[in-house]
Amino acid sequence: MIMKHSNSGRPSMKDVAQHASVSMGTVSNVLNNPSVVTDSTRERVENAISELGFVRNDAARRLAVGRSHTVGFVVVDLGNSFFLDITRGIEAGLDEQSRQLVLANSDVDFDKQNQHLSLFEESQLSGLILAPLDAPLDAALAVRSRGTPLVFVNWPGEGDSCGVVNDDEYGGYIAARHLIENGRKKLVFSGGPFSLSAVAARLRGAERAVAETPGVNLEIVETERITMRGGTELGDELAARSARSRPDGLIAAADALAAGAIHALQVHGIDVPRDIAVIGHDNNHFAHDNTVPISSVAQPGHDMGLTAAALLLEEILTPNEHTHRTVTMQPSLVVRESSGA
Repeated sequence: MIMKHSNSGRPSMKDVAQHASVSMGTVSNVLNNPSVVTDSTRERVENAISELGFVRNDAARRLAVGRSHTVGFVVVDLGNSFFLDITRGIEAGLDEQSRQLVLANSDVDFDKQNQHLSLFEESQLSGLILAPLDAPLDAALAVRSRGTPLVFVNWPGEGDSCGVVNDDEYGGYIAARHLIENGRKKLVFSGGPFSLSAVAARLRGAERAVAETPGVNLEIVETERITMRGGTELGDELAARSARSRPDGLIAAADALAAGAIHALQVHGIDVPRDIAVIGHDNNHFAHDNTVPISSVAQPGHDMGLTAAALLLEEILTPNEHTHRTVTMQPSLVVRESSGA
């Protein structure tokens, strides 16, 4: 039988209803509440859907029921495997409630971050998770104030919202303790800019570890960026010093910075870890893929994502019982060749 659609485009629910000789309400029940439809009727409607190639219009459905079952995640930098771990954790948490994830990468661009937030809000997603830049969060808080549940990850809760953070100060502390416990006494902490909250917190942790250990000194070198290039510039600067004035341990605020520094030091004939032991932060691909595998402070990205998803779902499903809070998670030490342990 040739079926003429009720419009010139793709088949509609009305077409399915006519083809299956049922009401539109029955088609709606088959799509949204199939348990109330008899097996024979459901099978007839499903056959009609298959034969016509009907595809549900989720945009129209959202207008009818209010919100979708999809969550949006706006992430600052997918080039960092830490954020990929967070993404996988969020996805695993949402899967438990049969919810879908839509991902947007702001690529360390403040305007792109705000554009993604606006697009997700207009799409009436059931909730948002944001791993933000260190920048004003007015746009995110405005979305939150207009009724869209929003959870921050890698950032504390702001205003009337939840957050999930890594204890960066503790991360800097255990990095410094590791080098100190392996006999290093002339340490340098490098990263930057120090206006980045995570870098500043890691520095505070390293300073605390040094302050409690007599005979150990800490030099602070601020870099313009925590990238491979920033690390190369750092390594060149350290190599240009006399052997007496060089540190014997480097605490890098990021693995990319550590990898660049190690490369430059080796080019200048300085051995890592014999001459300078190095430890990074984040435990991303720069750490295990480097020519000298890098000891690093691992952030619990997957668990942070799981927790962020759980907080968001709690607010969506039980808003009257939900309490806004910030959850702090602990990093751990991953020891490799670069620290000489």
